[in-house]
Order: sequence, then C-alpha cells, then structure tokens
Amino acid sequence: MGQMGVIGTGQGITNPMLFLLSFRQRDELSNLYAHAGWQVVAARRRDAAAQRFRTSGAHIAVVDARGALEDGIAALTDLATPVAEAPGALVALLSKGDADRLDDVLAAGATHFLVSPVTEVELAQAVRFAMRHVERLGGGWRDLHAGASALVWSHDSVQDGFRLSPALAAMLQVDVAPATRTLLAALPGPARKSLRDARRSLATGRRAVAFAHDAPELGRVVVHMQRDPHGGRSHGLVEPLVAGSAGGKAGGGPEVRDLAGTTAWIDDRLAGGHPVSVSLVSLGGVEAINRELGREAGDWLLRAALRRIEAAVREPLGNDAMIARGEGAEFLIAASGPAAAQVELADAAVRQSLGRSFVAGEQVARLSIRIGRVEGLDGDSAAQLIQRARLALDIADGERRGREELDGLALEVARAIEQDEVEVLFQPQVAIGGGKIVGVEALARWRHPTRGEIGAEALFGAAERARLTVQLSEHVQRCALRRAALWPRSLAKLRLSINVTAADVARPGFADLLLDRIDTSGFPRRRLTIEITENGLIEDLGDAARLLAELRTGGCRVAIDDFGTGYSSLAYLKALPLDYLKIDKRLTQDITGSPRDRIVVRGVIDMARSLGLSVIAEGVETEEQLDLLAKEGCQFFQGYLCAEPLPLDALEALVTRGR
Repeated sequence: MGQMGVIGTGQGITNPMLFLLSFRQRDELSNLYAHAGWQVVAARRRDAAAQRFRTSGAHIAVVDARGALEDGIAALTDLATPVAEAPGALVALLSKGDADRLDDVLAAGATHFLVSPVTEVELAQAVRFAMRHVERLGGGWRDLHAGASALVWSHDSVQDGFRLSPALAAMLQVDVAPATRTLLAALPGPARKSLRDARRSLATGRRAVAFAHDAPELGRVVVHMQRDPHGGRSHGLVEPLVAGSAGGKAGGGPEVRDLAGTTAWIDDRLAGGHPVSVSLVSLGGVEAINRELGREAGDWLLRAALRRIEAAVREPLGNDAMIARGEGAEFLIAASGPAAAQVELADAAVRQSLGRSFVAGEQVARLSIRIGRVEGLDGDSAAQLIQRARLALDIADGERRGREELDGLALEVARAIEQDEVEVLFQPQVAIGGGKIVGVEALARWRHPTRGEIGAEALFGAAERARLTVQLSEHVQRCALRRAALWPRSLAKLRLSINVTAADVARPGFADLLLDRIDTSGFPRRRLTIEITENGLIEDLGDAARLLAELRTGGCRVAIDDFGTGYSSLAYLKALPLDYLKIDKRLTQDITGSPRDRIVVRGVIDMARSLGLSVIAEGVETEEQLDLLAKEGCQFFQGYLCAEPLPLDALEALVTRGR
C-alpha cells in the first residue's frame, strides 16, 4: 500500500469520532484512521455494534466486511438505524470477489462502499467523502469534550498533563486537570497498569491502542487511546459495554444483557407477580472446535449462535424477554407476561435454527443442542429458577447418556475405517406406479466387534466428534461406487444414490474430487444420484447451488434428502438445481395422521412437482401410507414396506423375484 495522505476534518474539530468494525484488520485500520486525524472507536466483533456506535458519539461507521461478508452484511443491518438517526454515513469495505453482492450490501444500509484492492489514500478518502455526506445531511460534529456524559480525556506529552471531561472527572472524583499521580491513584489496579502500557505503546510509534477493564461505576469498559500525529497530544475515550447504557434496545425483540443483568430482570418480574419462563440452552461440540481450530473460532461460533437465538425468538417472544450468554456454551432465555406462554414455541425455533450447520474457519460444524425449560413458581427467585432450568437441562431426553456413548464410539471410528468394519448396504427405491425397483440408496453400517450393528446416524455422529466426517464420507462413497460398478447384469439398470455431507460441500473443489472418484470406480455418472440432507446444506446457498450445478453438468442427478426437517425449505427449493425431493420419514408417516397433516404432505408434493422435481417418500412402512402417498401424486417410495437396507446378494434376489 502507498503512503497515506492526511485529510482535513470538518468544522474545525481536530478529532471527530469514527466507529470502525473490522473482523480481521481492526488494529491496522484503527491506526490508519487515527493517523488521518480521527478519534477511532474500533471493534472486532459485531456484538452490540449499534449500542457502541450510539455511545461513541460518531456520525460515521466503517464496516470492513473483507473476508467476512455475511457477518459484514449483518453488521450493516444492525448499524443502519442508529447511523440514519445520527444522521450519519455507513461505509462498507468489500473484497473484490464480493462485488456481485453489492445489492445486498446497499440493501443492508450502506451509504458508501469501497472494493479492494485499495490504497491507504483511498481508504481515507472514502471516509472523507462520507464526512461530506454527513455535512450535507446537517449532522454536526461533536467535539471530544462536548456533552455532559462524555467520558474522554487528552494528554500533553510535553507537559505530562491530563485534561478530563467533567463527566470522567466526576466519576473518578478528581479535578478536570489532575496530576498524573493523582489520576493513576484513582484508577483500579488493572486499569492503571493497562494505561501505563498503552502510553508506552503510543510513545514508541503506535497510532492507536485499546484495552478493556472493569470500572466500578460502569462495569466492563473499553478504553480507546490514540496519538495525534501532528502534535504532542494523545486522546482517550472510555466506552461502556454494559447493555442498556446507550438507552435500551436498538429495535424490537428481546434484549440481550449479561447474565447478571438478566438475573436482576427476572427477580424484578417475579417480585412484581408476573409469570416468568426460563429456558437454558446448552450447545455441545464447541470444545472440539476450540481444540481443533483455536478458541477464536469457538468464540465466533458462539457469537453466531447468539445471533441465531435472537432471530429465532424475536417473533414468538417480542419485547418482554431477555437473552443472556451464560457459562461456557450456554445461553439463557427469559420471558415474562404474555410472552411467557410462548417460550415453548421459541424453544422449537431455537432448536431448529441452531440445528443448521455452522461454518467455523474452513470446516462445517454441527452442534448438539439441549434445552431445559421451567416456569416460575410462587416464592421463586431468579437463582432458584435458573437452577431448576439447569436440572431440566441435565435430564432432557436422556441426551447426556447418548452423548457419552458417542464420545466412546468416536475413539474407534478411525480403526473402523482402516479395518473395513464400515460396510455398505442398499435400500430399494420403488416406483409407486407399477411397483418396480428402479434404484437403491447406499447406506453405511458399522459392524462393531463388540456392540454389533451401528446405524449411519450414530456412525456419522461419532465421526463428527472425532473430526473424521470427511474421511468416513469418502470411505462410504468409494465402497458404494466400487461395489455398484461390479453389480451383476440383473442390477445393471438400477440407479444408485450416495450421500454427501455438509463437510463435503464445504470443501474447495469438491465437485471435481467427487466426479474423479466416480470415474475411477467405473460406475456410470448417468445412473448416479447425489443426495444431500436439507440440514446438511451450508448457509451460503449460492455456493451450494454452484456445487450442485457442477455435479448435474457432469451428468449426475441431485436430490435433497430428509426434506421437511430443516429451517428454510422453500429457500432451498428455489435456490438449488435439483432433480429429486425426498420427503423425510417423519413427514411421510404424518400422512396417516390428521387432515391437517395430510394437507401439509400434499402441499410439499404439489410444490415439488410444480418445480419439475420427482418425489421420493422415505420411511414408508404400511400399505395405508403408500396408498395415501399415491393418491397425492408421489412417484417413488423407500422403506421397510419394500425392504430394509440389504446386502448385495439379498438385493439381487429381491430384484430377480420382482420381475
């Protein structure tokens, strides 16, 4: 990058405020804008971005979405309202490869954008133009010491003198121009050391530094410091991070607070005689992410989970609710008043949302979810209510025992792959009109030496815990293709369906890898169907669509599996190039339930056929189910009504017998 030119700042203010959110280059950009004469409040996380912008006093927010586009668009959405209210400008920095998403960026609220590669001069000029935009809107720049509540100071390095805003001086109980020794004595011990370290960093050439500590009056705060490049002064800003300090929520829906704040809210509602319901949500698998990819990836994943929880509960709970991050990978959801009756619906939405895959680093992660829900009783305190929620969590659905069993199996997955304990069986797929077997799905089974047969769900669950999902998926695909390529003449017209996982989809170049694997096996592409589960799709439907389109162009067909269990079924159908839709067995079995259940199944079949998709019903076990599916227009079925997953010799006998 070239040398950056210093830009002028508006209306005679030496250091106007700038709010910066950069997921990957916070420190570099903070120093750059500090050198340009801005007082920068910099953040690396999206959490509470709207609140932090409001408390910063800034009129311009810069969101650096390079390398983190989805998080960047979400942050732009969060900031759009407070920036418009300032009034202000919202600047988006984008990678070159994300230029095709510009419409989404502008729709999220960006008023200006800049696409990499860019020089430091261009980065500075972008903010300068944004500043002119604010001036045209009539936004006035705020001086560092303006405002009764401003917690700011300046320091003259030549005279070693501090000048504090009245609010900061009052909080620390010192004069507005205290001696250095007096000011340091008024600070908490950790803050005192951090301030000394920060001053040394500025003295050795850094433009800007920041540190966090706990302040008795404010709770958790971030202190932003930067050096004026054109004089001997440095400037500081104290930014409170306690939820609610900026005047409440930025918009509708539950409020996110820390655990102490949510506990106090619950106590207040209970004391007022209001009904209160509490759900404790626990995520499993985060520690594995921490070990594999580092704690930063695990922290990102938990922030993403919090955003999903916020979105999931917004409609059922409304405003009279609180969300808090608890210990480890736990979240607390509390609702009061009429919203308390909707917590069960909120829990279902949370479970569905968190059940979708997360992308952590270059890997796709699926987390286990446990939820314990309780209602407040007469005489309950918040602590007692949360304790009962934890007990409900521990005993929910016997999941803890199942998790321990999977942990044990995870230690043996690598051996099972190496020693060919994992085998492939074939379950027939039957044309409802005529009853002819037209294809099979390859399903994995683990012939465990001591536990007997273990099904595909437990096998892949154990592999996920062992971080061996990709290796297991490759092994099963190779076995299925190799065996199908050697089928006898009696099976030569059958289609073969193999499954790919979310981890497969996330791999760069996976389409080419799979097509090469197919060709190496000798099985013809034209008779192969690639199945991917609805919940196994990664969140970027554009990437998934491109992958599936490559497979279809390569001569394969594509099916979406377990349809009806995921979060965005309609979005998947619209976005993905598909040939088949496989109805999940739970939806299939609902067809013999209430008239309402049958209407749902009918709607899915009609919708799929209107999009030109063939429909396969999974899990068909009775003649009644088959008859009703046929009446609704379903073309194929798979399930125990025809046969369980079969070894090759049994499959050949069944097909021969059916001719």
